[in-house]
Amino acid sequence: MTQALLKPIKLHDLELKNRVVMAPMTRTRANNPEKAATDLIATYYEQRAGAGLIISEGTPVSEQGIGYINIPGIYTETQVEGWKKVTKAVHDKGGKIFAQLWHVGRISHPDLLNGELPVAPSAINPNDQAFTEEGFKPTVTPRALTVEEIKQIVQDFKNAAKNAVEAGFDGVEIHSSNGYLFHQFFVTCSNTRTDEYGGSRENRARLLFEVLDAVKEVMPIEHVGVRLNPSMHNQFGITVNEETIPTFDYIVEKLNDYNLAYLHLSEPFSDVTDVPFAEPNIAKRYRPLYKGNLIINKGFTQETGNKVIEDGDADMVAFGVPFISNPDLAERFSKNAPLTPSDRNTYYAIGSKGYTDYPTLEEVPQA
Repeated sequence: MTQALLKPIKLHDLELKNRVVMAPMTRTRANNPEKAATDLIATYYEQRAGAGLIISEGTPVSEQGIGYINIPGIYTETQVEGWKKVTKAVHDKGGKIFAQLWHVGRISHPDLLNGELPVAPSAINPNDQAFTEEGFKPTVTPRALTVEEIKQIVQDFKNAAKNAVEAGFDGVEIHSSNGYLFHQFFVTCSNTRTDEYGGSRENRARLLFEVLDAVKEVMPIEHVGVRLNPSMHNQFGITVNEETIPTFDYIVEKLNDYNLAYLHLSEPFSDVTDVPFAEPNIAKRYRPLYKGNLIINKGFTQETGNKVIEDGDADMVAFGVPFISNPDLAERFSKNAPLTPSDRNTYYAIGSKGYTDYPTLEEVPQA
């Protein structure tokens, strides 16, 4: 019997050969002044084209959106040309790839922004760490965005989506998760605004829906995904309170009005069983609320990935770390083959070591 993970699925007009999704993962290999994808990055994604869908690493939609060193962007012509190499390599191997569009908001540092302050809904320091050329540095208090600047960010996402189409991506994912800009707007611990982007749930979610409405002007909404992390707690300055889950309930239900490619949800990054107001079982909570295709992510194995689909709690499963060291992950699942462990020391580095040098099953020396 075919494993649930290995059955094909249609995202509207996009046919995926299996339900094994490569999760978006920052790998810091764009170490060039243009912050453009390179031949090495193209090779990395090409090696993983056996996934039903690849979601690219987070790609900043503007210079203002950058939060880490050596991240490939998608806001200049040079960057678009770089991504063309990637999408062609993936398509030539029969794969599908979405670009993850990203603005980190306050999770940045003046060192990454030409001396400028990071921006956010409100001037509240997340009290975390930013990854700079000189290593990790404490975050600073960001500058609160003006309404005009928020409107510009909407245009930046629209422009990035247009660039993604030009670069040959099959779609885009709006990174509204993991404590970054959209997430900062959603939750009251980081958004104390009193204008149309603060206060009520509708106002705090407004930016996401304005971006979706703008993006669908330049690409089919059926090729757009959204990523959320409702129960993220005590990371990047985000804490769960009584407003958090009701806000995400509102967002997920409203997303039903959009004919998205998928909704991509993360199970909690930490144990929130005893955290007041948190939801420890994200797939089970949101599967009944969301009517479209659902991807679930965070620490799944072949066994638990098959089970979550069999149980009807998700349609696809996104795998992160296993894809780092197992470029042919779906094939290994099909053969119930062992997985190669990954080297954490090379997750965020430069060069091919720990990036494109992990062997496929065929290349593993036979004992």
